[in-house]
Amino acid sequence: MAAKILPVVKLVTKVTVAGGALYVAYDTGLLGGSGEGSEVLSKAKAAIPPAVDEWMKYFGLELPAPPKIELSPLETWNSGVQKSIAALSVAPTRACEYTDQGIQYIKNLAK
Repeated sequence: MAAKILPVVKLVTKVTVAGGALYVAYDTGLLGGSGEGSEVLSKAKAAIPPAVDEWMKYFGLELPAPPKIELSPLETWNSGVQKSIAALSVAPTRACEYTDQGIQYIKNLAK
């Protein structure tokens, strides 16, 4: 009986954690525009270090200083999408160039 229930419990747990993460991301504005994402990032930068310090004092541990990362979400929000679209826009031209090079290579081999 337990062998049949365990996979269901594991699945329900995974779905609950994923759903909760999605809810928190949507509720905080991470799934919104770049302006909202920038605001959430600044709030996280202000809230996370004090919480980590509190926990480290509680457990008696010491962490090294975190590296400074200068990231502007407004500038890099859709850079992956832009690069993908740029690659797709030149794909037909590149395909023609590579086809011409292949044909020329085969002609040279046939001589």
